[in-house]
Amino acid sequence: MLGLRLFDVAGGSAVEIAARPADVERHLQDVVEANMEAMLGVRFLASEYSTGPVHRGRIDSLGLDENGSPVVVEYKRGRDAGVITQGLFYLAWLTDHRAEFQQLVRERLGAEIASQVLWSSPRLICVAEDYTRYDLHAVREIRRTIDLVRYSYFGTGLLALESVAKATAGAPQRSEQRRRRPSASVGMREDPIAGLRSALDELLQGLGDDVSSVDRKQYRAYRRLRNFACVSHAHQQEVVVTLRLDPKDVDLVVGFTRDVSQIGHHGTGDVEVRLRTAGDLGRAEPLLRMSYEGA
Repeated sequence: MLGLRLFDVAGGSAVEIAARPADVERHLQDVVEANMEAMLGVRFLASEYSTGPVHRGRIDSLGLDENGSPVVVEYKRGRDAGVITQGLFYLAWLTDHRAEFQQLVRERLGAEIASQVLWSSPRLICVAEDYTRYDLHAVREIRRTIDLVRYSYFGTGLLALESVAKATAGAPQRSEQRRRRPSASVGMREDPIAGLRSALDELLQGLGDDVSSVDRKQYRAYRRLRNFACVSHAHQQEVVVTLRLDPKDVDLVVGFTRDVSQIGHHGTGDVEVRLRTAGDLGRAEPLLRMSYEGA
């Protein structure tokens, strides 16, 4: 069950608000679909999407995440191992029907976005009341990009979502990544900016086991359920990263941080950070952690 415990302390004493499952599965689906971008970082495309007379199925929700990856979302009111296998069935259907999906994106979001769909890492997001330890192990063995999200309702108007397991297609295990990655200190001596990128990557990946990354032509995105940092590929003399932070919550420093909410830039996030030295990375670490915790 969800480890989060919620208390009402408005009256001076702590009164626990018990967690409960959704009354009906469809209500959970409706709430998530109406708020999918805020909750999951996914733009909603379609509900109960038919896979046609051959596959004879209906995908609960179809979407496109903030990096352009196609997303299948499946819901279960309770604990049901079938949500993962069902979702994988629909993910396989999706990758076999790319033209149909891109036409859907074109109709809902426009031709430019449809032309930039990232087929290298289509995602499955499962939302259920809970999962077994076998489910948590299975997603790490399946070579697909999968997020297991646990939900719980509190009272009449509070919905909690918790990412409990994540796998990324083709990603090496974290220990293998550490073996392959050159020492950041060695890299900074040989090429300061390349070493700084490596040190930043190590820091971002190390913020939590739920962190994954995806590469686009213009940037590398680091995400939990949603992006929390995007590192630009375009700069050679410095490392530029945008964070999912409200500029009003940050003490902006000229030449180091700036508000880019009204400025065109690659990736997601409204606060830009420019790194030129290892000292800059140390200064930026609290901002990186703040963005991670809010994603």
